[in-house]
Amino acid sequence: MHLRKKSKLKGTSAIAVLAACLANMPETAKAQVFLDEIVVTATKRAESSQRVGIAITAVSGDQLEALGYSNAQQITAMAPGVSTIQPNGESNYAVAIRGAANSDFTTNVESPVALYVDETYISQSSGSGFQLFDTERVEILRGPQGTLFGRNATGGLIHFISVKPEDEFGGYASVSFGRFNRVRTEGAINMPISETAAARVSFATHQGDGYVTNRNRPDRDLNNANDAALRAQFLFTPSENFDWLLAARYGRQDIRTGFFEYVSAPDPTGVPQPTTPNPSLGGYVDLDGDVYAGAYDFPGRNFLETWSATSTMNWRFNDLTLTSITDYQAVERDYIEDSDASPVNYFNFFLTTDAKQASQELRLSGDTEDFKWVAGVYVIDIQVDDTNGGIAQGFIDEFLGLVDPPSVGAFNGIHNPYHQSTTSYSGFGQIDYSLSERLTLTVGGRYIVEEKDFLYNDNAVLFDDEATSGNDNRTVVIVPDLVPEFRGDESYNMWSARAVLNFQVNDDLLIYGGWNRGVRGGGFNAPLLPGIVDASFYAYDPEVLNAFEVGVKSTFADGRLRVNAAGYYYDYQDFQAFSIIGLDTFTLNADSENYGFEVEIQASPMDGLDITFGAGYIDAQVSNVAGVNVNAVDSDGIVIAPAFRTGDIRPVQTPEWNLNGPGAL
Repeated sequence: MHLRKKSKLKGTSAIAVLAACLANMPETAKAQVFLDEIVVTATKRAESSQRVGIAITAVSGDQLEALGYSNAQQITAMAPGVSTIQPNGESNYAVAIRGAANSDFTTNVESPVALYVDETYISQSSGSGFQLFDTERVEILRGPQGTLFGRNATGGLIHFISVKPEDEFGGYASVSFGRFNRVRTEGAINMPISETAAARVSFATHQGDGYVTNRNRPDRDLNNANDAALRAQFLFTPSENFDWLLAARYGRQDIRTGFFEYVSAPDPTGVPQPTTPNPSLGGYVDLDGDVYAGAYDFPGRNFLETWSATSTMNWRFNDLTLTSITDYQAVERDYIEDSDASPVNYFNFFLTTDAKQASQELRLSGDTEDFKWVAGVYVIDIQVDDTNGGIAQGFIDEFLGLVDPPSVGAFNGIHNPYHQSTTSYSGFGQIDYSLSERLTLTVGGRYIVEEKDFLYNDNAVLFDDEATSGNDNRTVVIVPDLVPEFRGDESYNMWSARAVLNFQVNDDLLIYGGWNRGVRGGGFNAPLLPGIVDASFYAYDPEVLNAFEVGVKSTFADGRLRVNAAGYYYDYQDFQAFSIIGLDTFTLNADSENYGFEVEIQASPMDGLDITFGAGYIDAQVSNVAGVNVNAVDSDGIVIAPAFRTGDIRPVQTPEWNLNGPGAL
């Protein structure tokens, strides 16, 4: 159960009482699923999550099964200060951590919360909505992680680790059923091939009806389930000093999506008018109050395919380990929605994606009694060929009447292709030095050189009458001087760093505190209707975060109660803020300061019962964000001349309080 509401917490007294009760439990009582020790690789080496000076929520495969989680977004429900964002329905997924999030529709804008699968970075938000199956564990790291995980992780990261091939034959299979005729299958088979080789094949499917009623077409209810995923792995271990893992992944989704609850546009003062008929939509109103029903003339679609292949090799030489990770990924997407959420063919927004990325990481690590270190290099190349636009005869007819363009041939759509090429090179290193038996200093850094090239066009087009996709047949209609082509070419030299002190008071108590500098590369916006802004709105600068954090990790009652807590202060320079101007989303630089705390409590008061509770509080504000003030309208309430202004906002999907639990298993 996941609750989000304001609440007053009195954690200290409750913890003391619960610890006292647990201490008197019989010695035969055993910690259950949620108190099993989880070994994480947040520092690029295997360590207990309770001994790492980072705010981590680690969830094991057994815990995932107990909670019934089946997709990557659900994992955030059990992490305080963390939430999942769907800025455009099923087409995009992003994670928000401590006020850091990406809500932009376009996928050339990378998130400040990085997603990794088996140590490989996922750059495309459209490719992050994958199914969870045959998973060993998930690690959610809060706070900047730019030293060892170098890609834009100013907010934090989520790392999904798959179950690897083993030397014994085995497997599993499961089928589950739910409302709306939902059927989910999952399974895996592990096959030893020889004494030095093993393979593992895993799969998941999800099928079922939509849960959003379409009153216009009852046979086309929205947000149905039609997903499939496959993962194949081959592990070769010819000696104790070398192992080689080859992995291939495939995912597919094809669903009806893009629904919104219709509400009439606001009046000139900004007040919504739910009972006022919309003249642009033939006087349509929707007054039933049911957010899971609407009259959609177009059912929408999200078609998504993802592929990836990864090679991971480890060589061990005495106390040294050399690791090579080579990865290739591709994402193809075709998304369209009924944006006006009405029975009128007015505006259908679309996005398409054709993205490819290749990366290579080499790192060397070693340790002695008092000294642990890791150093390496990382290169990634991302090629994005995307479009956005709309099939929008009704909207364009109205728009043409407002802006009075030159006489041109008829067109019924907007098609904006853009290409972005990103190449990033970085070198990184981190050391852990034992100042005493219980006190450890961690120091790390990364230097990054990044280059971005961007090409954007805004085209008026004539789609075929039966067009249902931005990829369908279209003819470009020449509109002289409508919007000039935009080219951008930027390079950034950036650095991230961290310095943390870890004090292991005893085996059951860790106190840590320190400073983290995170960075996020700049980039370019790809607006739908760029004529509303000038060229200065296309590019935005890199983001820098100085984060200060203290935390405690503690275990009580012979391991039956665990309490972790962290407090932080964030000071941003050129925070990459989300803003809506007209019909467009933009990433713009602004000022921001955040502070807050998180508390996680896990307990096993009796055999067969686990309780987990989390609370996160954040005071977050983004200052001087450019927006639009609707103060010039015609008699029908249509915007004639938007006026720009700046203002202070709270980051999207950043609730003041974030609570989860309790849960019993």
